[in-house]
Amino acid sequence: MTLKSAMLGMASMLVIASAVHAETLTIATVNNGDMIRMQKLTDDFTAKNPDITIEWVTLEENSLRQKVTTDIATKGGQFDIMTIGNYEVPIWAKQGWLLPLDGLGADYDVDDLLPAIRQSVSYDGKLYAAPFYGESAMVMYRTDLFDKAGLKMPDNPKWDFIADAARKITDKSAGIYGICLRGKAGWGENMAFLSAAANSFGARWFDENWQPQFDQPEWKNTIEFYVSLMKDAGPPGASSNGFNENLALFQSGKCGMWMDATVAASFVSDPKASSVAGNVGYALFPTSGDLDNHGNWLWAWNLAVPAGTTKADAAQKFISWATSKAYTELVAGKEGWANVPPGTRTSLYKNAEYLKEAAFAAKTLEAMDAADTGHPTVKPVPYTGGQFVSIPEFQGIGTAVGQQFSAALAGQRSVDDALKAAQDLTVREMTKAGYIK
Repeated sequence: MTLKSAMLGMASMLVIASAVHAETLTIATVNNGDMIRMQKLTDDFTAKNPDITIEWVTLEENSLRQKVTTDIATKGGQFDIMTIGNYEVPIWAKQGWLLPLDGLGADYDVDDLLPAIRQSVSYDGKLYAAPFYGESAMVMYRTDLFDKAGLKMPDNPKWDFIADAARKITDKSAGIYGICLRGKAGWGENMAFLSAAANSFGARWFDENWQPQFDQPEWKNTIEFYVSLMKDAGPPGASSNGFNENLALFQSGKCGMWMDATVAASFVSDPKASSVAGNVGYALFPTSGDLDNHGNWLWAWNLAVPAGTTKADAAQKFISWATSKAYTELVAGKEGWANVPPGTRTSLYKNAEYLKEAAFAAKTLEAMDAADTGHPTVKPVPYTGGQFVSIPEFQGIGTAVGQQFSAALAGQRSVDDALKAAQDLTVREMTKAGYIK
């Protein structure tokens, strides 16, 4: 055997050995734009880590939540990395369902994470998920339609102004609807918006004794306002629309206003994806009457490692790559600074290139700073949150309540009936769970 053939043989054996020892990470994620972009850029990670391959399970928001919750609660072991929210992180960490992220690497710079976001994905002083992007909620609106109607959006709008403006800029004959709001049932779909809106109307989910509050006037005011406004100025089929559906409507020029996650700003302002990119303005989430509560939510989509995986080291390598400063620079180099994942790192909001390209950056940070998850409501409450209530039972209760309000929006039941059903089911579940004695 020649030296050359021997070396070739050794190389072949090394390749075979590498393939034998390669680990495959199965990652569950949501079908939002930033995550789709991450999948397209995964070759950068596998080039640096040839011993790791990636398999994606990409689902719409409600399906993702159901699937990962079932898997982790039953110790199914289907996934090595899960995309979860800051609602789940502390609850699941307390249950021992997640592994602490203590292997992200010395250059990860945990201290650069925005304090509120870092706190929301920590438990007992340890990081249990790494934020991929963070968000609050704000108003996105068509400046051209406002100019045409002689309207000027305040930096800090009231709901009455929003309703009046939405009706004025609606032109159903042209397929333009004054406002798009979430209607698809789900604790993280329509109830994310409606809980935030209810907070701004002075409502609360529970009083200090955990008694549900859907029989109180603040909730009735919220839901009546919502249903009436969407009937007059919303698109048809709104009860089936969640974040992605409303994003598509806005990008195609069919919505005059949209109150939703700040992360959407990069997509509605991207000329490659949005037909209205040059005519988008931003304002804080509305308040109601003389109340000074924006009801802003604070959310992050995060990557976490379930305790049942046997590939924790490889999983943390991927998470470190996907949520690092280097990944932000990778996206910026390929897609432009305006399209990097927002809302997770302090350094991003000190980056002159980002601030120059992303017209929405300052308003996004202002909205996130305005979110007070420790005091989400005007009246005192026994819970923390914002667009959700930080208790394990909220996932089921929130979705069931969301189904009632989605039915009211669709005209399948009255607002009063939906509120009564929401009250009754929440009382029943909270009594069963032991909150109500």
